[in-house]
Amino acid sequence: MGTDVPLYGDLVILGPDDPLPGRPTRIVVAGTSGSGKTTLSGRLAAVLGTEHTEIDALYHGPSWIPRESFESDVDAFSSRESWVTEWQYGLVRDRLADRADLMVWLDLPRSTVMQQVIARTVRRRLRREVLWNGNIEAPLHRIFVERDHIVRWAWTTHRTTQRKVRAVAERRPDLPVVRLRSHHEADRWTSGPLADAASQGFPC
Repeated sequence: MGTDVPLYGDLVILGPDDPLPGRPTRIVVAGTSGSGKTTLSGRLAAVLGTEHTEIDALYHGPSWIPRESFESDVDAFSSRESWVTEWQYGLVRDRLADRADLMVWLDLPRSTVMQQVIARTVRRRLRREVLWNGNIEAPLHRIFVERDHIVRWAWTTHRTTQRKVRAVAERRPDLPVVRLRSHHEADRWTSGPLADAASQGFPC
């Protein structure tokens, strides 16, 4: 079980073919910006027949101003019996991990993430796609002048997710973590171990 994946404390990181200990009810999906956390979160929620709360929609208000109700909104949905959400934002990251019974780590190569995030950013800008609370992507030239632009952020923070996952594993060795290193692995795990666990009547 997870034999090719490093141990963090007493926790074995599970792979895409490892069975889950039970049916998960509260899932956080970890990964670099642009890795596909939101898409995967929606798929997991569909398999489990549970709620997917897109955490970006709770955080970003009009004109990209953080919403004052963000923390209370997160507390409200994460207190429920079942949910799936993306694992991000330092204000709430620890409490989400503390309330979760499964972490799914979408650990894609940096090259894959960058291809995805660039393509997504360009598409959203050219199509003027409306995102959360009426926001749209900034003009593309802002990539070169904003240090926290999503494309630059995805590049510079790619390695930090591993450290964050390790910190959680050391603090919560009881929390199962599934590491998926490609979209193929994500497909295999979703249709395999997750689907099997979804049919079980007892939780993780």
